[in-house]
Amino acid sequence: MQRVEYINKTEMSDFFAVEAFKNLRMNIQLSGTGIQTVLITSTVMSEGKSSCSYHLAKSFAELGKRVLLVDCDLRKSYLPRKFYCESEVYGLSHFLTGMQTLDQCICETDTKNLHIIFSGMFPPNPAELLSSKAFDALMGALKKHYDYIILDTPPLGSVIDAAILAQHSDGAVMIVRHSKVKARLAQKGVRQLERTGCKTLGVVLNGVPKNHKDKYYGEYYVHE
Repeated sequence: MQRVEYINKTEMSDFFAVEAFKNLRMNIQLSGTGIQTVLITSTVMSEGKSSCSYHLAKSFAELGKRVLLVDCDLRKSYLPRKFYCESEVYGLSHFLTGMQTLDQCICETDTKNLHIIFSGMFPPNPAELLSSKAFDALMGALKKHYDYIILDTPPLGSVIDAAILAQHSDGAVMIVRHSKVKARLAQKGVRQLERTGCKTLGVVLNGVPKNHKDKYYGEYYVHE
């Protein structure tokens, strides 16, 4: 198993940032029983979805839970850029195409209890791979070994991948970046998510300016 290290150690130095993810973690835990696989998506690109996925996964791991973050963006992933590894990292597409074993694709991180599967190479048929029997079998196996699985998925407004992955999820969280997405577009994204049949756990308003009238919250989420 390879080991990777998160690069930006100061990203979550703000007390309120850490508390925000603890609150998000608690709200997910209070959303009902059987919430093991959580899908994270957004309406458009650059709303901070991947960073939120990582910090939520890290927050669960800090509780002593076994957590796996799966980078399911097989089209344009940002997550690998946030980590350092001494050698080439294999990922989800390598496993789904039979090029590598699962053990070769799971990475240990510098956070105890947190593992990651990166996206791997970008294949020509991402939707087909995510809807394959190999992915079904993978999710079945992972659920037996991890307390929580966080799926970082492409934006709903761009491709169908998040809708496919919703079938494997117990609940979904929509990331909406402050002042980037209009309310009507965000509402459309939530409706798209609801049509998948996946339980909508809530919406995270990301990147709220520090001069916002509610001083308790700052700009505690980060860019992808």
